[in-house]
Amino acid sequence: MTQNRALILLLAGMLLGGLLWRGLHGNQPVAFAGESSTARPIGTPVTIKPPLGLPPVPIPPDNPPTPETIALGRRLYYDPGLSVDGTVSCATCHEAGLGFTDDKPVSQGVQNRTGTRSAPTVINSAYNQLQFWDGRAPSLEKQAEGPIANPVEMAHTLDGAVKHLQRDAGYRDAFRAAWGTDQITIDMVTKSIASFERTVLSGNSPFDRYYYGGDKKALSLSAQRGLKVFQDPKRGNCAACHAIGKNYALFCDNQFHNIGVGADLQGGFTDAGRYSQTRNDADMGAFKTPTLRNIAQTAPYMHDGSLKTLKDVIDHYIGGGNSNPHLDKEIHVLDFLSGEERADLLEFLNSLTGELPPDVGPPTEAKNVKARAENK
Repeated sequence: MTQNRALILLLAGMLLGGLLWRGLHGNQPVAFAGESSTARPIGTPVTIKPPLGLPPVPIPPDNPPTPETIALGRRLYYDPGLSVDGTVSCATCHEAGLGFTDDKPVSQGVQNRTGTRSAPTVINSAYNQLQFWDGRAPSLEKQAEGPIANPVEMAHTLDGAVKHLQRDAGYRDAFRAAWGTDQITIDMVTKSIASFERTVLSGNSPFDRYYYGGDKKALSLSAQRGLKVFQDPKRGNCAACHAIGKNYALFCDNQFHNIGVGADLQGGFTDAGRYSQTRNDADMGAFKTPTLRNIAQTAPYMHDGSLKTLKDVIDHYIGGGNSNPHLDKEIHVLDFLSGEERADLLEFLNSLTGELPPDVGPPTEAKNVKARAENK
């Protein structure tokens, strides 16, 4: 009996010693995605300066941006290792060179699986009160979780993505610098990605320089006329949803509208949109108003990518959308607009392409990963 007790005490001591050694040497176990986290960046917070035409960037209290979390989030954003087979990153569907979309009607995930919706732009998503076309995510942090575990997109598990990162010494160093620990959690991952995405801002467009900067030569005469059509409630009435404020313009009202896209001949919808989240009949076929900034770069358009060009979008509104019982009250036939007014409206939409920051493209690490994958 005495020998058995001594053996038990010896084994317990060895186990405790091993755990202490791992803690002291930083070789900590991977935290599961479901574990609660109070992670907060350890670096000095920075102010994300908005360009002309945009308001201050909303920042959640528990995730102030720091140089370290922004840089880490940029690296994560471009890392295909977050997908189950190492082929799909956030940038696959939201590519910097394509207006942070993917120029496809609906996005493709691992093994070329296709979804049912077009990839919305990441540009100015910092100002979205809800994320995704149907508003199912309350923040950029929660939005970043979705694609990782979506079986059509990255098809990974949150735990699996964390384990991928934990195996990489470079990532462990980066998380330690940003978060004060190399025990990576999904909370740290999504907060880092969100901090990077909040820097993807576009403003200082020809419209901004004209409207907010006082440069009356920044817009062509055609675009100036188009702006008037855009704002006039008796003509385009576009600003009813794509708002232009006194001091800034998001070109988005953060609301959901049924504009007659996706309705069949009987007025039904294959994709219920916001209704899928609220179960409110008034939300049937309603989708989040997208920003119009850099809209010329983000074709095709609408939640289903069904309209190929901006001219097609204008023509859709000219016809008053597809009739259905839940069509937004602001949607009316606009066939009285002249050919010149329609051309001017298109010219104005093209003037909304602004400047992106210089450091939102792929970092060096991501470029190297992409090059290796292409050379296989």
